[in-house]
Order: sequence, then structure tokens, then C-alpha cells
Amino acid sequence: MKILLIYPEFPDTFWSFKHALKFVRKRAGAPPLGLLTVAAMLPPEWEKRLVDLNVTGLSSKDMAWADYAYISAMIVQRDSARELIERCKKAGVKVVAGGPLFTMEHDQFPEVDHFVLNEAELTLPPFLADLANGCARPIYTTTEYPDIQQTPVPLWRLATLKYYDSVSIQFSRGCPFSCDFCNVTALLGHRPRTKTSAQIIAELDSLYAIGWRKSVFFVDDNFIGNKKLLKTDVLPALIEWRKGKTGMPFNTEVSINLADDAELLSLMTHAGFDTVFVGIETPNESSLVECSKTQNKGRDLVESVKQLQRAGLQVQGGFIVGFDNDTPSIFQQQIDFIQKSGIVTAMVGLLQAPPGTRLYERLAREGRLVENVGRQCRWLDQHSAQDGTGTTARRVS
Repeated sequence: MKILLIYPEFPDTFWSFKHALKFVRKRAGAPPLGLLTVAAMLPPEWEKRLVDLNVTGLSSKDMAWADYAYISAMIVQRDSARELIERCKKAGVKVVAGGPLFTMEHDQFPEVDHFVLNEAELTLPPFLADLANGCARPIYTTTEYPDIQQTPVPLWRLATLKYYDSVSIQFSRGCPFSCDFCNVTALLGHRPRTKTSAQIIAELDSLYAIGWRKSVFFVDDNFIGNKKLLKTDVLPALIEWRKGKTGMPFNTEVSINLADDAELLSLMTHAGFDTVFVGIETPNESSLVECSKTQNKGRDLVESVKQLQRAGLQVQGGFIVGFDNDTPSIFQQQIDFIQKSGIVTAMVGLLQAPPGTRLYERLAREGRLVENVGRQCRWLDQHSAQDGTGTTARRVS
């Protein structure tokens, strides 16, 4: 079998970093970790090619070579995904689709031959078995959550890493919090499921062995969801692994309550983390209450950011405008907060209501949804870790 793994193009938005990447002579932020992970789950005797449209074009020779096209996409890549599917169908190439876009909207893509939805550790094996027996079904889905300690090391060799500014790996899936605009918990659950420290070290070793020395992004929706395991196992293992190594700084996504744990902060910086993304959302306390952002409520957010910075972490921040409790002054409030906190990269966007979230359900009950707008959610993940495995619904920042 000849498999073409295709990653659609990001539109010209902030998240593509299209213009910033020119300054560092790179073509894309990170390779599609999900598709590379799926590639490692496919039969080893199958031939595989990765085509990341953010890095290179899709040629007619590629299409003629392929038996199947495996496409993964996030919501923001919807238009490019549609174009890809249409092109595959015209070329007579069967399409297998997964990832958050199709998990949420598979009914919008009738041209796809097979959907492998949710988390591929559970849905890909039965698809492959049925495919081998000539009885593959149109849709494979599950309500269960897999043990990601069985997830293989991504097939890095398929990507031309010199074109990327960073690479992504993953430690956990799921988040213990319940922000009403976020669909991570709807797709991945509240209980963080984790890999072992041995798995993480194996992935880092594989990258180091092929010469990677630039940034590594842990794409967990909340890296500190299991603090005890981090403190007792994973971070000490990373500190030990880093001895004698050069390069490879780490960055990740965390909740603001990291500022409350001096021990965890120290371990993270000693393990090589130098940047964290934090969902600040808003300095408006009423809006935090409205969206159930409990971890941000009742604290001096500026001081919390400063604590992370003093520990040696550059803080990137996600911000939202458009809560019911926002007044016209929210724009200046956000500007003032960003300036006062010294957040280097401020990612500001409009509130969106992805299907599956409590916000979407509330707005639907109140008759406040406009057709299709609810699906135009903004996904944090130019650094997607599971976009191909069907597991990354990146947090709406």
C-alpha cells in the first residue's frame, strides 16, 4: 500500500506565523505531529510520504503514486482541506480523514471515503483490519479514551525538519479544568492521561539522534495537569536527560496556577523549559466567572505572570474579547494588562463557541447562534501534536 499523508495549508492568520517565519528562514512552525504519529501506526511494509502544504506543494506525481490519501486538519484548515479532498477525488485517490475538523464536522464532507475519528490509537486499528479484509466502513469512532502509553514514537524521517522552526511532542491529553468555551474536555476528557517518562525520553532521543537541536514544543493542553507525576518522575528524568546535551529548549502550555508552585517552577526551568503559553483570557473578573475560568479567578494576574517571568519563563498569553460581561472598555483593559504584565507574545481573538462546549449549548438554548459561526473556532496549534491522530482539539485561547 502507498500512503500519502497530507496536511492542509493554514490560512494567512496569526496562527500560521507565515510572515514571522520569513525572518528565521523557515517555511512552517512545526511538522504535523499527528500525521507522523499515525504513520508510525501503519503497517511498516507500507510506503509512506508526507506532504505538508505549509512547506511544499502537492504534485500530480504524488497523486498518481498514492493508493490512499490520509488527511488530517484543524478547524482553521477547513477550506484547504476541502480543496485537497476535491483534488484527491478527481485524481481517483481514496481519502481517509481524521483529526479535530473531521471529528467535529464529518457530516460536512460527504466526499471522504473513510473517517477515522477521535483518538487513532482506538479507531485506526479496526479500520486497518477491515481494510485488509476488504470491508472497511465509512466511519470509525469511539467514546472511549486510549492509554497513550501505547502510542509509538512519531515517524520523524518522513518530515524534512530543516524547513521547520520547532517540533512538537506530547506528554498528556485532557485537562482538569472546565472553561465553558473550550472543547478539549469534550473530546479528550477531564482526567489527564500521560505517557511515561521513558516514552518522552525515547522521543527526545530520536530527535537528538537525527540532529535536531532547536525548540521542542510540548503541546499538552495543560502540561501541569498531573503535577505529582511531573515532580516525581517526568521532570527529574528530563533534567537527567539534558546532562551533556546542547540546545533543544522546551516550551509548553500551562494554567496560571503554575505560579503558585515554586517547586514545580524550579523543576521546569531546570529541565529546560524557557517559554510557556498561558490562557489569561481577560483581566475582567466578571468575565472569568462567566466562562468558569476558575484557575484565573481571585488572583492578581499581573503578579502571577511576573512570578513566572522571575522564575525564568517567557510568558505568551491568550486573550479573548466578547464575553457577555465585557464592556466597550475591555479593549483598553486588555492593552493595559498586556503592557503592564510584559507578555511578549499576546494572542488576542474574539470569543468563539465550538460545538460540544458548554458555551455552544448555552448560546443555542438562548437562540444566539448564527449559522456556521459556531464552527469558526480558533485553534491554538500551529504546533499541533495530535492533529493527525484525531486527538488534538487545540484549546481556544
